[in-house]
Amino acid sequence: MNFKNRVERSFNKQGLMDLLGARLSQVEPGYCEIELLYREGLLQQHGFFHGGGVAAIVDSAGGYAALSLFEPDEEVLTVEFKVNCLAPAEGEKLIAKGEVVRLGKTLTVTKGEVIAIHRDKETLCALMQQTVIRVARKDDLAG
Repeated sequence: MNFKNRVERSFNKQGLMDLLGARLSQVEPGYCEIELLYREGLLQQHGFFHGGGVAAIVDSAGGYAALSLFEPDEEVLTVEFKVNCLAPAEGEKLIAKGEVVRLGKTLTVTKGEVIAIHRDKETLCALMQQTVIRVARKDDLAG
């Protein structure tokens, strides 16, 4: 199974991404994009995407960027991540972009950003730094 299929298979088993309505839109070695379309249930009290949803999609984008470089018998788990919100996440769609900064034997560091698309204008609304760990792949994700 190639890296794209492994990432797609893992993503499709994520209940939270399904609940949010997030979509895996791009996977390359060391890079991943996840899109989230506007829906009222994803907003906070001021009408912007909730920070929890923003954090969830960029966390997943960073993790899947790392997984794309891992061995076939490995899976990924987040150790820690930090998100800086730079602007309200307002618009028709969010795009979370994750990229590997340093691939390690055990721990891998990624960075991410979230872009809000509002009336064809792109706004950088969040930045992330993340550390993930390699773990043995469970049988239900083996391929």
